[in-house]
Amino acid sequence: MSSSPVYQRILLKLSGEALMGDANFGIAPQVMNFLAGELKLVIDAGVQVALVVGGGNIFRGEGLARAGMDRITGDHMGMLATVINALALQDAVERVGLEVRVMSALRINQVCEDYIRRRAVRHLEKGRVVIFASGTGNPFFTTDSAAALRAVEVGADLLLKATKVDGIYTADPKKDATATRYAELTYDQAIDGRLGVMDQTALVLARDHRMKLCVYDMDRPGALMRILGGDTSIGTYVQA
Repeated sequence: MSSSPVYQRILLKLSGEALMGDANFGIAPQVMNFLAGELKLVIDAGVQVALVVGGGNIFRGEGLARAGMDRITGDHMGMLATVINALALQDAVERVGLEVRVMSALRINQVCEDYIRRRAVRHLEKGRVVIFASGTGNPFFTTDSAAALRAVEVGADLLLKATKVDGIYTADPKKDATATRYAELTYDQAIDGRLGVMDQTALVLARDHRMKLCVYDMDRPGALMRILGGDTSIGTYVQA
């Protein structure tokens, strides 16, 4: 890795499913502790870190909508699930000695701050980890879209999506042994190929604002620091 990080401000997207570990539901403490340790290394290196967390480990509105629930009600429930995850992540990160602020797109003043862009940027400038909860605050938009939106709003140098595989593949590597990993792609290739890395709205937003994206394996120790140090052998990069 280079002596200093090549990115100064990043936004990391974590899915709710990523927080389950090997379980089928809920939050795995060992995953939280691992993430907190990885984030501490990054903050100690002088990188400003924001996160967007999903809620699929607790509740997924789209799924119940298909079963008959009102979609808007389901999406609001999903947003509240992201707040639960954000508070759990806040606790884990604070326990490694970092300052954290949870900012919600829904107003829940007793447990976290309202999302205000200027305040979020100020928190980042002060070296605090900022966790964005409740997605965009609107139904029908995924937390992938929220991640792309917040990355653009706070002026991140790099948007990262942490997954269970080490990048974007031609097919699902868990189902197709012949699948190969892309080292890099353009946004148009990812969109036209419907590669499933993020939803189309998120990809278009990132493309139009020339936001660089890296998809990598969150379970690989030290991977995040290596990426921030300029190691392009890890993950898949998507650029405009």
